[in-house]
Amino acid sequence: MNTRIDTHEGSSSNKGLLLLFWAYVLIPLAWGVTNTLTQATKLFQ
Repeated sequence: MNTRIDTHEGSSSNKGLLLLFWAYVLIPLAWGVTNTLTQATKLFQ
């Protein structure tokens, strides 16, 4: 019985999903950091 999962077949879709996940995480994070820094610089001016 072959229970090993062949990962070579779906590697391109897995990389695409991983890229989509990190874009979904990092884009709002970067947006929030830049907004926070701009508001902080406005506060201290």
